[in-house]
Amino acid sequence: MAGTYSFDIVSKPDLQEIDNAINQALKEISQRYDFKGIIAEIEFNKKDEIKIHAQDEFKLKSIIEILKAKMVKRGVSPKFLDEGKVEAATSGTVRQVIKIKNGISKEKAKEIVQEIKNMKLKVQAQIMDDIIRVSGKSKDDLQAVIHNLRSKDFGIELQFTNYR
Repeated sequence: MAGTYSFDIVSKPDLQEIDNAINQALKEISQRYDFKGIIAEIEFNKKDEIKIHAQDEFKLKSIIEILKAKMVKRGVSPKFLDEGKVEAATSGTVRQVIKIKNGISKEKAKEIVQEIKNMKLKVQAQIMDDIIRVSGKSKDDLQAVIHNLRSKDFGIELQFTNYR
């Protein structure tokens, strides 16, 4: 077994599951008594952002918590959400734009690669756009890297794919 093994580290959200979580959150909001007769809207552009419009800041935070709970139930990490600042809208209402993080930024990729190098295992890590490929001769070393990275918090959701 002189071959090399590899896997990819990615951070890609399942947009369909996010859309499903938003639909479930909208359904719950429409049925809840504390949201009757007030402004509570969620818009999803199916690409990279969610717009939330609410009566006041307290209701806005409640909507976000409902959305995060629905995402967790559907197996999507809330780490994919990058909450923007709360802005004032018309008639005393508030709105917030939440960006959906897709891919690993260059800074995070360098941080992850540095963490892999600090493990002092016989593996190589290379950054390819928004993917990090880790390769090595030992499957055990690769599994040790995966285990170590799962125990760390880099502020983004890491997924390990293409394990060969």
